[in-house]
Amino acid sequence: MLEIPNFLIPHFRTNHAGETGAVFIYKGILLLSRDQDILDFSTEHLKTEQGHLSEIEKILPANKYSKLLFLWKILGFLTGFIPVILGKKFVYATIFAVESFVEQHYQEQIDMISNDRSLKNLQEFINKLMHDEIDHKEQALEKIGKLNFLHNIWGLIVRLGSVAAVRVSKKL
Repeated sequence: MLEIPNFLIPHFRTNHAGETGAVFIYKGILLLSRDQDILDFSTEHLKTEQGHLSEIEKILPANKYSKLLFLWKILGFLTGFIPVILGKKFVYATIFAVESFVEQHYQEQIDMISNDRSLKNLQEFINKLMHDEIDHKEQALEKIGKLNFLHNIWGLIVRLGSVAAVRVSKKL
């Protein structure tokens, strides 16, 4: 079993909060969308995100979870629900924006521990999570084709929300 060193606990709290939010993004999409392509995409990705959440819960003690999980669930749900109303490409733009942020977030953690041989298994664990998220990002970009101005504005809003969520969940 992997053990998280104390200095990484705040980062894993954000990982747990983020994977919780991701699960609820897909639940928000699936509740409203009637587009089969989006339903298939979201169902597949929901399974991956639920798997990530389950794996993190195996190594992060429950008393270290964010105290604001209810908020991350609500905001995640809205982050999935709103783009369905805006249109199919906004759903994919949302996933592209979220996963672009998550890729960077996980890479920062990998970089923090890359020189510590005793944390090699933890580094491999984070790397696997990151590569799944990169796959999601690339699949979303394939579905969009090209981001337009409005998609980029929406993506910036999603990214800023992700940055804020990480800052808060590191502490709470």
